[in-house]
Amino acid sequence: MAARGTRTTALGLEDALWEAANRLRSSMDAAEYKHVVLGLLFLKYVSDKFEARHARLADLVKDEGSDYYMPTDEARQAVLEDRDEYTAEGVFWVPAGHRWTDLRKAAKQTDIGQRIDAAMEAIERENPSLKGVLPKTYARRELTPATLGGLIDTFSRDDLAAAEREGMDVLGRVYEYFLAQFASNEGKNGGEFYTPRSVVSLLVEMLQPYNGRVFDPCCGSGGMFVQAEHFVESHGGSRNDLSVFGQERNPTTWRLAKMNLAIRGIEAHLGPEWGDSFHNDLHPDLRADFIMANPPFNISDWGGERLADDPRWRFGTPPPGNANYAWLQHMLYHLSPTGTMGVVLANGSLTVNSSGQGDIRQRMVDDDVVECIVALPSQLFYSVQIPVSLWFCTKDKTAHKVKSERSQRDRRGEVLFIDARESGYMENRTHRNLSPEDVTRIADTYNAWRGDADLPPYEDVLGFCASVALSQVADAGYALSPGRYVGTEAAEDDGEPVDEKITRLADEIREGFVRRSRLQVEIEAALDTLQVSP
Repeated sequence: MAARGTRTTALGLEDALWEAANRLRSSMDAAEYKHVVLGLLFLKYVSDKFEARHARLADLVKDEGSDYYMPTDEARQAVLEDRDEYTAEGVFWVPAGHRWTDLRKAAKQTDIGQRIDAAMEAIERENPSLKGVLPKTYARRELTPATLGGLIDTFSRDDLAAAEREGMDVLGRVYEYFLAQFASNEGKNGGEFYTPRSVVSLLVEMLQPYNGRVFDPCCGSGGMFVQAEHFVESHGGSRNDLSVFGQERNPTTWRLAKMNLAIRGIEAHLGPEWGDSFHNDLHPDLRADFIMANPPFNISDWGGERLADDPRWRFGTPPPGNANYAWLQHMLYHLSPTGTMGVVLANGSLTVNSSGQGDIRQRMVDDDVVECIVALPSQLFYSVQIPVSLWFCTKDKTAHKVKSERSQRDRRGEVLFIDARESGYMENRTHRNLSPEDVTRIADTYNAWRGDADLPPYEDVLGFCASVALSQVADAGYALSPGRYVGTEAAEDDGEPVDEKITRLADEIREGFVRRSRLQVEIEAALDTLQVSP
């Protein structure tokens, strides 16, 4: 009960901060305002971490029982201003005059925009890993001192400070919450940088990345990595158990990812800059243990005509007009011999046969790299309203221990199909979400099928899941839609005999016909009484 109460309080704080910040948006477009707000949140985070370390050192240098003890004020000050004492603890160095307390004192000044830009530039200059990452456009005309001062006041609230003192992760939660809210505000464009948390959680719970190399070649704002770290820590592991690799082609989204991961203390290899995964692969030698990705669906301008003989196209050259099978093969190329990947793709990829895509899918099935397909409900994503599917692929279905040291059974010659289209609940009029129970049911089904000894033995469930032989998939023309294989869930018996139900329904239909006839007569009579004035 305590945990539930804590989460409710956190959500209340996040809602309050969002509402306060959104009131200051005025006429600014959400896509622009996003960088203004998230940049300030990041600035507060690095300042607060710095101040917390500074306060800790200030106590230690005065403690005679501490290794940090210094007898003079001059010596104490030297320790407090020693950059290594901060960076060694994973804390960014924030120069004097550019800390949040300095900005808060100047929040009502007319030059607050220039001061924020100067702080961003100073932090980048002092911390090479942030070079080219932070926004430095706060001095522009449309950002009034009232707006910027209001945002600084919002993020200086006492309730936020109190929550931070309880746990420094609160700003990470706020940042993630704001990412989701901006994605919702931006609609279709929001899907370019944000994958809904419930979908990411499902991928993570199915793949169970306890340790090893995690890769996302279209990482957006880095949500896959954040959830993977959550998973490891929730199971008693350390974030150091994972090595994180990513790539993002959109420069502003790449910066969001760098900030999102830095605010979590996650060391990620996202390349020295943004880059197109197909044409500028920043991790050419990487072979990942886990790949999690939500690539843009059905993109036609990916430059495939320039990659016709690429060694990544093991199962066939993908068409220049659609990158879906290019993404699948790019990720398979980067997958380790025993690794597993989970990818979000549009449902059309499951059955399309045009432009050689059906042949590529057939070869993938025949080569036994397709492990599981999950059909998801519609309206889960901000970018598209169409239903999507999850592809899980691996190069090794033999019985062996995975990175988590858990054993897997021999699954060669089988594919698991899960039809989860009826899962989830409507969070609002336009957006659906998966509940924790939905995520658990789907993930447990997959991992039980793989042979997880901690779960009950897998069984087919009519209308939900089926383990299918490759020969059966071949007989179906290599179509991978789960609905073809799981069957229809048996209707619940309401206790009414079939013959009585047929008689009752027939009588109800006849009564409807009679009512319609009476209504038609009444309407015609009413029309006859109408007269047109001369």
